[in-house]
Amino acid sequence: MRINSNLAKVAALALTLGYSSLASAELNIFACEPEYAALAKELAPDAKIYSATTAMQDPHQVQARPSLIAKMRQADLAICAGADLEVGWLPMLQMKSSNAKVRSTDQGLFFAADHIDTLDKLASVDRSMGDVHAQGNPHLHFSPQRVLKVAEALSQKLISLDPASKAQYQSALREFSAKWNQAIVQWEVKAAPLKGKKVIAYHSNFRYLFNWIGIEQVGDLEPKPGLPPSSSHLASLLKRTEVGDVMAIIVASYQSERGAEWLGERANLPVVVLPMSVGGNSQSQDLFSLYDSVIDLLLNLKQ
Repeated sequence: MRINSNLAKVAALALTLGYSSLASAELNIFACEPEYAALAKELAPDAKIYSATTAMQDPHQVQARPSLIAKMRQADLAICAGADLEVGWLPMLQMKSSNAKVRSTDQGLFFAADHIDTLDKLASVDRSMGDVHAQGNPHLHFSPQRVLKVAEALSQKLISLDPASKAQYQSALREFSAKWNQAIVQWEVKAAPLKGKKVIAYHSNFRYLFNWIGIEQVGDLEPKPGLPPSSSHLASLLKRTEVGDVMAIIVASYQSERGAEWLGERANLPVVVLPMSVGGNSQSQDLFSLYDSVIDLLLNLKQ
């Protein structure tokens, strides 16, 4: 009986240690874009976080490289923008990694767009429209209010995957939310002079940013989403600039500046490269400094 009792104690201790090890284990997080790697770092600072892309890459076009497959194979959680931004490459990574944890949003897959109302939803899409997203614009990380909603939903997902660390996740969310809400007030005051300004931009990367601070995009360097600017299209944009109300031409950090420079030279307008995400320039080291950098660059334009 004593032997059996000792065996039971050893088994109980082993089980306890097993649960303790599980509770303290670091989550492996695979972020499709650097903005979501940065958000994950705010909410789960002890997690192992990997970003599949950088701000210098087009998030629509990503190769399912062996290194990405290996990282996804290790992931407990995959965080992506959603709204079909990654539709051209995420399914391939999921298939090749054979990681059941990140195949479904019921488990370890998280789409930011699922938790907010996206702009520019379309009832139907066909090939003639170019590279458009029926579920809405996926570049929602430039809407600070939407980022906060995504953070709240992501915190709940982290808790569901790692319930033993619930208190830590809740504390991190409270701290992030307080800092973020305070920053929103400061950003809106700072960006007030930009309200009503007009720009020509490349694609709809900054749709949420412009919507938030009141900038109007009056032209797109792409004749259709996903298509490079043609000479005839650039000529039509040049004619539009003759009105004299365009402040600048905006390009994202991963986009070619060739068409923008052509237009800028002929229209005598500045071409501004804005960081598309964290790491898009030297100032943008996290979500807070990303917003600071984008607003500063717009404010520094010659008007």
